[in-house]
Amino acid sequence: MSSTRLTNIDRVVQRGLDAGGYPGAAVVVGRKGFAVWSKGFGSLDWSGKSAVTAKESIYDLASLTKVIGTTTAIMLLFDQGKIDLDAPVSRYLATFSGGLKDQVTVRHLLTHRAGLPAGRELWRIASTPAEARAAVLSSPIQCTPGNCYEYSDLGADILGFVAEAVSGEPLDTFLEREVFAKLGMSDTHYRLNVADVQRTAPTEIAPPRGYPLRGEVHDENAWALGGVAGHAGLFSTAADLSVFAQMLLDGGKYSGVRIIADSTVALFTRRAAGHRALGWDTCEGHLGCGQYMSERAYGHTGFTGTSLWLDPDRQMFVILLTNRVYASRARRPSKVIADVRSDLADAAALAVMDDPNGVLAMPVSFRADIAEDWNRPLRASRAKSAAARRREAAARRTGKHALIKSKRSRSSVSASKGKSAASSKATAKKKVGATKKRPTKKAAHKPVRKSTKQS
Repeated sequence: MSSTRLTNIDRVVQRGLDAGGYPGAAVVVGRKGFAVWSKGFGSLDWSGKSAVTAKESIYDLASLTKVIGTTTAIMLLFDQGKIDLDAPVSRYLATFSGGLKDQVTVRHLLTHRAGLPAGRELWRIASTPAEARAAVLSSPIQCTPGNCYEYSDLGADILGFVAEAVSGEPLDTFLEREVFAKLGMSDTHYRLNVADVQRTAPTEIAPPRGYPLRGEVHDENAWALGGVAGHAGLFSTAADLSVFAQMLLDGGKYSGVRIIADSTVALFTRRAAGHRALGWDTCEGHLGCGQYMSERAYGHTGFTGTSLWLDPDRQMFVILLTNRVYASRARRPSKVIADVRSDLADAAALAVMDDPNGVLAMPVSFRADIAEDWNRPLRASRAKSAAARRREAAARRTGKHALIKSKRSRSSVSASKGKSAASSKATAKKKVGATKKRPTKKAAHKPVRKSTKQS
C-alpha cells in the first residue's frame, strides 16, 4: 500500500475533528494480516486531557453490537447445528408467537424483514429489564414477514433472546467465552469494569437518565434491557476490533484458532435480501463504505459514530471509532461522520497498489475537503422558506388592512363631503328664506352609507 496515499486518512479524520464533529477518533486500517495504519486523533472529550489511542481507548460501539455480538452468536449456534435459519422464531421463543409472528423466521430477523417496527421507547414503558424484554416480545408485526424491509433494533434484540435460549446462558457470557476470550479481545465487554471507565469515551452530558454517560451504554433501550442487548451495549477498542475483522477475513480463524466455519462466514456476509446480508450490511457506495470498495465488501455502522467495513477481495478492513454524539460542536455531526466514514474507506482503497484492476486514480478532493453542509444552520432552507411564508402572510395582512383602511378613508371623506354640501345648501336656503321672509324647511339629508365590509 502507498504510505503517501494513506496520509489522506490523517487529513480527512482531522478535518472532521477540527469541524467539531467529534472530540477524538481511533482508526485502524488492516491489509493482508497487517495493521497498515493505526492511529488515535484528538481526545476522549473536549477537554483535550486524555489523548485517544487505537490500542487503549474504549468506545461505545452502538449498533456494531448487532454484528460483533449478536450476529456472531447466531453464526456460532448455526455452526453447531442448534439454529435453523428458516425455522420460525417461535421454535426457540414460545412467547413470540401468535398471528403473523408464527411466520417470522430467524432469517427474517437477520435481514430486517420480519415486519417489526424500527423500535419502541422501552425506557419509557419499562421499569425493569424483564418488563423491557416483555415489551420487545409483544411488539406487533406490521406487515407479512419477508415482504417488507424495516431496519429494526427490536429484531436484533429478539435474535439476542434466541441466542440466549438456545445456548442456555446470557448473551454476554456466551460471547465472552466463545469469541472474545479466544481471540484475546480483553477490552471488549458489554458492561465495563469501573477501572476501564477513565479510558472510555463519554457519550452524553444530559441524557434522559439524568446524569452524564461514560462507560455506560448510550442507547436508552439497551440500558432499559440491563445493558446487554441484541442491538447495542458492546464497548471495545479499535485494536480489539482489528483482531475480530482479521478473523473474518481469514475465514473464521485467527492465529490458528477456529472461531467460525469459513462456509458460515461466506454465507452470512454475502447479500441475502436487497443490500442486506445476514446480520451484516453490504457496500453500495453510500452507506459509509465510500465508492471504491468491491461488491463483496460488507460491514456496519453505529449511531455513536462507529463503523467497520471489510473488503474480502482486497483482504482489507477499515475501522473508525468516535463519540460524535458527545456534545458535538458541529451543527450537523451526522453529516460530518457520514463523510469521514466514506472518505476513510476511499482513502484506504485508493492506497492499494497491487489491485489486479490497476491503481485507482486519486480524486481531486475528498468529501471532508469540501465539508458540504457540515456547519450549515439546521433546517436553514426550511426556516428560510417558513420565514418567507410568514413575511408574505404579514404582507398580505398588511395589504388587506391598508385596502380596508383606504376604503374606510374614502367612505369617510365622501361622508364628510356629503355633510359639508348638505350643510352649505341648508345655509343658503336659510339666507334666502330670511331675505324673502318665507317659512323655511329643513334640508332633507340622505344618510351616508358606510362600508359594511369586514376585515
